Amino acid sequence: MSFRLALLASAATLVASPVFADEVNVYSHRQPELVQPLFDAFTAETGIPVNVAFVDKGMVERLTAEGDRSPADLVMTVDIARLSEVVTAGVTQAVESDALDAAIPAGFRDPEGHWFGLTSRARIVYASKERVADGEVTTYEDLADPKWKGRICTRPGTSDYNVALTAAYLAHHGEAETRSWLTGLKGNLAKKPEGNDRSQVKSIWAGECDISLGNTYYMGQMLADPEQKDWAGAVRIVFPTFEGGGTHMNISGVAMTKSAPNREAALKLMEFLASDEAQAIYAETNHEFPVKPGVARSDLVASWGEFTPDTLDLVEIARLRPAALKLIEDVNFDG
Repeated sequence: MSFRLALLASAATLVASPVFADEVNVYSHRQPELVQPLFDAFTAETGIPVNVAFVDKGMVERLTAEGDRSPADLVMTVDIARLSEVVTAGVTQAVESDALDAAIPAGFRDPEGHWFGLTSRARIVYASKERVADGEVTTYEDLADPKWKGRICTRPGTSDYNVALTAAYLAHHGEAETRSWLTGLKGNLAKKPEGNDRSQVKSIWAGECDISLGNTYYMGQMLADPEQKDWAGAVRIVFPTFEGGGTHMNISGVAMTKSAPNREAALKLMEFLASDEAQAIYAETNHEFPVKPGVARSDLVASWGEFTPDTLDLVEIARLRPAALKLIEDVNFDG
């Protein structure tokens, strides 16, 4: 079955299913295997079933078209820009919950209660163990230094994660410096931006480049994949920082839809996802950083070392996303 047909069939199942008081319907941008362990634990604890439709693209368009008839109770997605997009489209509702407010720090949730971060991840550098010395990479600004000419690989600049990083750079340095940085970074690329974060690590393993941008959790995913384990073994994680700041962070998160036919059950799931149990599942199975204070990182994630997260407001990153995307296109970063 094609991806498009599979997506339509999945969403159609939710639409066609009877709506019960005790169930939760989720439109998820996250791969089902990444969230299913959480839903299984929730159902085991509460008896409430969770139905999931994987919606990789067109989340806002689908919710807008369905309107009040939408079967979706919750939206789960990655990247602060995607969370802000569903809020701006008017397809979510504010949630008041003492449990969520207590579990999730203010910096990881919408001031108006429309979205809540569930995990965080750092945008880091994967560096060749053989060709890059310890301490050779220190800042994001340094990636534009000519010493890296022909040595950097990255996925497209227009990908969500790189747009968010560029928006953070823009917040720290302004338009002129960000344009200069993008131009310098592009000049240091070993090849045209393509693929995903893991394919960049494969390129380092193959000797095509020496460093790449990536999200932390991909290391865990590669180590768990027999085909990709050697790629992961060829690199180490480096936590660069902004000059005067910290390491760029992004989140995965959840929002309640405006229609939410099962609001009470959906709120229970949201609160469960912020609980110690669910945060520990996230840490162990997805190799991400828990957002709830006091929940330990997995042993693997902890082995990557300590770092200083950037304190830049996620809302500001989302606000600057259009300007960041324009700069990326203006310098023809992916051309």
